[in-house]
Amino acid sequence: MSPDQIWQLVVSGITTGGTYALIALGFSLVYNATGVINFAQGEFVMLGGMITATAMKGWGLPLWGAILLALAVTTCVGLLLDRLAIRPARNATVVTLIIITVGASIFIRGVARIVWGPDEHPVPAFSGETPLYLWGAMVTPQALWVLGATFAVAIIMWAVFEFTVIGKAMRACALNRQAARLCGIDISRMVSWSFSLAAFAGAVAGIMLAPLTMTQYNVGTMLGLKGFCAAMLGGLGNALGAIAGGFVLGVLEAVGAGLIS
Repeated sequence: MSPDQIWQLVVSGITTGGTYALIALGFSLVYNATGVINFAQGEFVMLGGMITATAMKGWGLPLWGAILLALAVTTCVGLLLDRLAIRPARNATVVTLIIITVGASIFIRGVARIVWGPDEHPVPAFSGETPLYLWGAMVTPQALWVLGATFAVAIIMWAVFEFTVIGKAMRACALNRQAARLCGIDISRMVSWSFSLAAFAGAVAGIMLAPLTMTQYNVGTMLGLKGFCAAMLGGLGNALGAIAGGFVLGVLEAVGAGLIS
């Protein structure tokens, strides 16, 4: 295989790695606040893409309106997951809470199957489909949207954790929940914020990925597992590591598929 072909695989891997990074970031946010691995994270990705497709095709909303609606609804679903499933079982063991997230994932996927059916739903590319060339590698404009969204969300999250009271309180919960509680921090509120931000990051990933692969009610399962692998690769609970792990996993996946039959 020529160097140009390998470079093409690397560029493709970076694109998908951006999506994995956003999903992994959601895993890290929830883990930091609760110590729980949220296996419903992949369903947030699915909801972001499916709501965008429905809003544009079924309701005639413009792209920006469909994106805002998808972000708002998915973030609310993340908040409801905490309020209706996690908070009532806050005194349960970590294993029990993880099983609850698995059950929530199955429930959300089942509802999506009833609402949208088994068919794939397309989302048009944001900036057309004419490819660009980066040092000999072909790049679609949508791939640049994926990378831009990944870095934008990473910067937003960094600003929230560094310069806001809520962000600093969430960091305190991640470092020592008992000490944070003694300082007057409302742990339940911080958990709600973590689920909301995780759902937001997952929705962004789903919205950006849908024009490249289309979306379906069951796409969240595999994407969630890959995002979990990326989070583990970068160090579960480490936001920067999650982003780096997503890109590494994406490149390894693409190059491995290209070099190995």
